[in-house]
Amino acid sequence: MRVNSTSTTRTRAAVGLTVAALAAGATAGAGPATARPQAAPAAAAAYCGAAHRIEQKLSTGTTWRMCWRYDGKAGLVLEDISYQPKGEPRAIKILNSARLGQIHVPYDDGNIEYDDLTGFDFAQGLMNLAPSECPGGTIKTVKVPEAVTENPNVKGLCTTTRSRGHAYRMQGDTANKVYQAAGKDLLVYTVNQVGWYEYMTEWRFQDDGAITMNVGATGSLSWDDYDAGDGRGWPIGKGAKAKATSHSHNAFWRLDFALDGSTRNGVEQYDSTVTAPVRGQQAPTTKTTRTKITKELAGDSRNYRWWRVVSAAGKNKDGHARSYEIVPGPSTKYPGRSYTKHDLYVTQYNKCELFASNNPGDCGRGAGTSVDKWVNGQALKHPVVWMNIGFHHIARDEDQQPMPVHWQGFSIAPRDVTAMNPLTPAELGRQNGHWQPRR
Repeated sequence: MRVNSTSTTRTRAAVGLTVAALAAGATAGAGPATARPQAAPAAAAAYCGAAHRIEQKLSTGTTWRMCWRYDGKAGLVLEDISYQPKGEPRAIKILNSARLGQIHVPYDDGNIEYDDLTGFDFAQGLMNLAPSECPGGTIKTVKVPEAVTENPNVKGLCTTTRSRGHAYRMQGDTANKVYQAAGKDLLVYTVNQVGWYEYMTEWRFQDDGAITMNVGATGSLSWDDYDAGDGRGWPIGKGAKAKATSHSHNAFWRLDFALDGSTRNGVEQYDSTVTAPVRGQQAPTTKTTRTKITKELAGDSRNYRWWRVVSAAGKNKDGHARSYEIVPGPSTKYPGRSYTKHDLYVTQYNKCELFASNNPGDCGRGAGTSVDKWVNGQALKHPVVWMNIGFHHIARDEDQQPMPVHWQGFSIAPRDVTAMNPLTPAELGRQNGHWQPRR
């Protein structure tokens, strides 16, 4: 919750906001006036000094490498992200950059809505982290651009490793051996305070090549935001008088892909249809069709639908084009604004298109300030993916005090990036494709 929902502004003094931040690198968000299309930067590997480099070899043999910087509006930005599983002679580049694209928060009573990244100083609210919040890891000190405190340096970026449970389990064909391993992740995260909320921005880089992006909202329910009417809020505390106003969190992420070092990636949509069995069939049939997305897209998740971004520059050892599949998480799509009406947007790269709503850059005459306005039929030569995951927060008694974290996010999963499971035990390495048991 924020300050009283009928307010038109929120102030840091009202909530005692501690300001801090990760940083270094130029502040983005206010690009120069320009007409579309905008040329992309060269796809050469980015260089960052030791202070802004993250490199982690996980115990299962996978190495992740990336650079980080802190943006004055977006907060943490990860760049030049590559993945090198065991058995691969060199790193495989995945993304030029990955970051939040907006957190849009409209209230159910219609009195107020916020764009937390570009309208309420999300980046300025980076929090110091205690060592216990980053067990076994490293907390990096970063500098907050345009900080409003005397000391802009904040111990605010945690990099550590976590176990995620079983990576796989398989009983061998002789029934006397079990192959199993625990998966390991590189975890990179920050905490930013906005009003009464604290947002945990989490990036998990798995040893199998998947990347999971989450935003977790925690913190506190505002003590003076209990004035909602029936159907607009939920009673908190004794009786049914004080109702905390319900609201939505519409989180956007912006991913600039560069598979195998090239930004000329393809985008494909897959849809499957199931038909009832006909005479002679024992079960229904399912057929999957592929649609190549050649122009900008405003897409919606559906049953039996998925998308992937495909490399035009590299193949795995089986000769299959490398790609990453987009795996949406649970979402409550908010229909109240044009830019929140779709789950996924794919736009042609433009350096001034940085935030999904309330974008501060001048992207040219008639371009608009939200991602839906940028989907206007351009050919996709350098696709940028925007993912929208919504959460409708109807408060409950258990949200106090403090409020348990509620998560929203999605993943991108490798599809044919390697010829086999990158965690395959060496003794199973021959079982690729249509293999035959040894006799």
